[in-house]
Amino acid sequence: MINQATLDFIRQHQDDDVRKLAFLGSKYPDVDMPFALDQIRGRKMARVKLPRWAEIDGIIYPPHISMEQCSSEQTAQYKAELAARLLGLGVLTSADAEKSKDADNSKICEFAGEREVASKFARNEDTSEKQQILTNAVDNVNEIKEETSEGSFSDEIEFVDLTGGFGVDFSYIAARLGVKSMYVERQAHLCETAKENFERLGLKNAIVKNGDGVEVLHTITSDQTRSLLKTSHRLKLIFIDPARRDDAGNKVVSLQDCTPDVTQLQDEMLAKADYVIIKLSPMLDWHRAVSELSHVREVHIVSVNNECKELLLVLSAQEEAPLRVFCVNDDQHFGFYDSHEAAVSIVKADEVDGYLYEPNASLMKAGCFGDICQHYGVKMLAKNSHLFSSQELVADFPGRTFRINTISSFNKKELKRQLAGIVKANVAIRNFPLSVPELRKRLKLKDGGDNYIFATTLSDESHVLIIGTK
Repeated sequence: MINQATLDFIRQHQDDDVRKLAFLGSKYPDVDMPFALDQIRGRKMARVKLPRWAEIDGIIYPPHISMEQCSSEQTAQYKAELAARLLGLGVLTSADAEKSKDADNSKICEFAGEREVASKFARNEDTSEKQQILTNAVDNVNEIKEETSEGSFSDEIEFVDLTGGFGVDFSYIAARLGVKSMYVERQAHLCETAKENFERLGLKNAIVKNGDGVEVLHTITSDQTRSLLKTSHRLKLIFIDPARRDDAGNKVVSLQDCTPDVTQLQDEMLAKADYVIIKLSPMLDWHRAVSELSHVREVHIVSVNNECKELLLVLSAQEEAPLRVFCVNDDQHFGFYDSHEAAVSIVKADEVDGYLYEPNASLMKAGCFGDICQHYGVKMLAKNSHLFSSQELVADFPGRTFRINTISSFNKKELKRQLAGIVKANVAIRNFPLSVPELRKRLKLKDGGDNYIFATTLSDESHVLIIGTK
């Protein structure tokens, strides 16, 4: 129970420097200082990462490390729209997003739900009606009439999150689906936090279960005498986010090293749910992950601000279909089938001109360079350079676009002539023997400005500097 002194302290110091507040413990003996500092720090982070949560009074935030690791509002909404599309619900359009004050994230959400997937579940207007949670701030949290409850499964539950954590992903998915859902988490204090927060958010039909997700999975059975579900129908969706750190806190990159090991659970999950969404580290090799699992139907590589944040795998045993890969970076998106490998078009070294393209982080992670060439009509500078060019502008290329002003060899005289008047530039390397600091030192250029220099290797193995502007 949080005492009034702690609540008052949080309210009075919500915008203050947490590092300075940490030294005031002796001055406020009645204040639970560690908890208060977590709340002040957490809300500051939420203003950027979870802005709708930050607008709601009474949200309880976890320690700093958990706030850093939790999903952002943007990626959580993406998963919610993905889940809705899998279950046959309507796509949240830009118009819907505008009504819900969510226009900023509408593009990424539309892409998550754009591909029709066969589903035997028709939309149930009684349960899938759009929820208020997270699309509009709760006007009065004290008016909540239906509380989240602890307990066992009921015959209405259709979505289960086996690794609840802070509850961000669960809250968005459950709200978007509008079905009775269960949040499962091993740590009791996170369960208490989740229960409080779900009530503050206005999330109804959410059951909070303190327990091990794997053990809960085992209890889902069609045997009426043993099942907590108490029904023979399958779940619609299971979501699982295995821990990606070992006991020593080190990050792991193998699917089998994650906890729990989804390679051992996949058959059971697919036997008990129509769809399974697995959230993985962007550090994992998605080709290897797909090979270690069965019935992977979709791969989603999700980036925010050109930083790869999540790797999502969709599993389903209901239908056989070619693997579809979705590459998302904010409002940039590209999809391709992994059933074939498109040929990469290489531009001749003496024909590089016009425009230069740098694929976004999701495309780089996907490695779909042949598909990029085929779809956008661009050519790659060299096999391992991962930069593209075209004579005419490709306005919708998913990445950064530059107008090529000049190309220079590493001949000293030519470099001096081509760099004349440039005192600072944004320098990047692709398939090049020098590092950025080494190159910048050699060129004697400061960082920044309007000029961009890409040091790379062309198809004839020559090393060049491509100088351009956005």
